[in-house]
Amino acid sequence: MVYFKTDHEIAIIKQNGILLGKAHAEVAKEVKPGVTTNQLNKIAEEYIQDHQAHPSFKGYVVGGRKFPSALCISVNDVVVHGLPSAYHLVEGDIVSIDCGVYLNGFHADSAYTYAVGEISSEIKDLLKVTKESLYLGIAKAIDGMRVGDISFEVQHHCETKGYTIVRELVGHGVGRNLHEDPEVPNYGKRGMGPKLKEGMVMAIEPMVNLGSKYVKQGTDGWTIKTKDGMPSAHFEHTVSIRKGKAEILTTFDYIEEVLNKSNIAIV
Repeated sequence: MVYFKTDHEIAIIKQNGILLGKAHAEVAKEVKPGVTTNQLNKIAEEYIQDHQAHPSFKGYVVGGRKFPSALCISVNDVVVHGLPSAYHLVEGDIVSIDCGVYLNGFHADSAYTYAVGEISSEIKDLLKVTKESLYLGIAKAIDGMRVGDISFEVQHHCETKGYTIVRELVGHGVGRNLHEDPEVPNYGKRGMGPKLKEGMVMAIEPMVNLGSKYVKQGTDGWTIKTKDGMPSAHFEHTVSIRKGKAEILTTFDYIEEVLNKSNIAIV
């Protein structure tokens, strides 16, 4: 069932998206060799709670089990849903930070993949193309189009560049619940799928692999990895369907301000 949002409700989600972007930025300041992923999780959780909000993922129930942390932290060959741990980031890693904020009855959800120090040109290109595909998909998230129009843009851009699209994991509606209808795959055909209408809010989130498209679940029951051990990238925005042009409700501006100050190249 698709839940349509009023302009007032969309404004709440956008405010949450700003808070979420600032939480991401606090994490971005510490994404460097030597830091543990547990430390990054602690930074985000404390920042969100200090602003009277709740980290959307912490306690989220799937199959009767509660997700234990504020962040999904996915390093290198982990596609999504990685758990924070005592692992120390090292030069050349990439790390996807996926986070949600819940405040005033609504969620906002976004993800960004960071380079840890210097990374190879091959992996830089993977991040660049994945991020580009997110914005190409968003450009089709307008009233009168269909979900398949978003999906096609993401898939076509990434596959044309030689990358593969994860099939088992998709974007989704966002609102009072973290995951709502419709599902938003990153592969599909133009003109297919549910029709997009003003008032719909959804998370568009390309998950793109350097190697094959196949994934496997880790023994912890949460972590999803590439089957071939090759790196994967992930970028996500929450957007509102509008006439003429989608409205992006989350933001990377605060993240990229931090990266600029640190002289880290932005993909």
